[in-house]
Amino acid sequence: MSERSTEQIRELLDSLYRVDSGRILATLIRLIGDFDLAEEAMHEAFAAALSLWPRSGVPGNPRPWLISTARFKAIDTLRRRARFDASQDELVRHLEAQLSSAERSTKDSVDDGLEDDRLRLIFTCCHPSLAPEARVALTLREVCGLTTEEIAKAFLITPRTLAQRIVRAKAKIRETPIPYEVPAPEELPERLGAVLQVIYLVFNEGYSAAAGAEVTRAELTCEAIRLGRLLTELQPEPEVIGLLSLMLLQESRRAARTSPTGELILLENQDRSLWNREQIAEGVELLENALKSHRFGAYTLQAAIAAVHAEAKSVDATDWRQIVALYDRLLRIQPSPVVQLNRAVAIAMRDGPEAGLTLIDAVLEHGELANYYLAHSARADMYRRLGRIAEARSAYEKALALTQQKPERQFLQERIRQLKN
Repeated sequence: MSERSTEQIRELLDSLYRVDSGRILATLIRLIGDFDLAEEAMHEAFAAALSLWPRSGVPGNPRPWLISTARFKAIDTLRRRARFDASQDELVRHLEAQLSSAERSTKDSVDDGLEDDRLRLIFTCCHPSLAPEARVALTLREVCGLTTEEIAKAFLITPRTLAQRIVRAKAKIRETPIPYEVPAPEELPERLGAVLQVIYLVFNEGYSAAAGAEVTRAELTCEAIRLGRLLTELQPEPEVIGLLSLMLLQESRRAARTSPTGELILLENQDRSLWNREQIAEGVELLENALKSHRFGAYTLQAAIAAVHAEAKSVDATDWRQIVALYDRLLRIQPSPVVQLNRAVAIAMRDGPEAGLTLIDAVLEHGELANYYLAHSARADMYRRLGRIAEARSAYEKALALTQQKPERQFLQERIRQLKN
């Protein structure tokens, strides 16, 4: 142990909290079995360290110290509760026995199980029995460590609403009970899909915000990519690698997607010199690894489409035939109207706007995308390219009525103004 000043200890603990609090909390949730009590105990352990370490010195391995201290803080809390609630007595005895056993069995190997605990926590937060919005909120709060206020702001809801989602999710985990474990190998494909869906939902909300003054929210795309990296380290399945590749390739274009004053810039008009070449190179390398497995799915195919765009020097130089072929394959494994719409736009780039318009009209006739502004915007663009001005204006106005994102609205309003000139 070495002696340091209180200020140095505070800086060390701040760093430990940023880097390790997610790992520590995941282990405490396994040991204690309660999200809120684990979080409270962890914060008390960090406070104890700030008080004790300036006098006693910093332990050689701070994480086990913090975990062990938090365990005893949790027991103390339960003992206090037991004075007022006799039903807590049995829980206290159970926890004391459990922690005593854990102390003996993990004294020298606390660090060894930390990453396993994080994986357990991700699968618990993303359990299929939880509502999708609850999974997202719980993952950002418990795995990523974002505050309730940060998450609420990102998703344009009140902190109170967000907090209620988290409380209900924790109650469901406790009462169901949802096991705190990584699924068995035979259950993994289905359960992993829910985890990947949550990560991609977080990324998409950051990459193309549903409403508000900004096109992107970098804090959410960065958190999604961080989660993707973590999951790739812990569970390097082809689709996990494919999703990380997809997010990196899409994020590589962020700096070029808006003007300095915040206006939306479409892919065809972006300054490709602003694209992040390091992210593109990493994304392409990951994609190649996923494709080699021959066990990839929808995320990897979407990453392959993004890679074709990323490696093209211009829209005209883009291999639209390859993109259409990839969408054909994606449709076979993930038939959805949004994929059909994206394929229609790619066909319009390959074969012309008339071919694209026919396919977009067919998608809209089915009704699922009737209130999806991008479908009407794509339709308007086909009319515009065909010189059918009145129909283009009508479709742009329909798209405008369906979006709340300020840059998207400005873009559509500008397109409508251009048609009047």
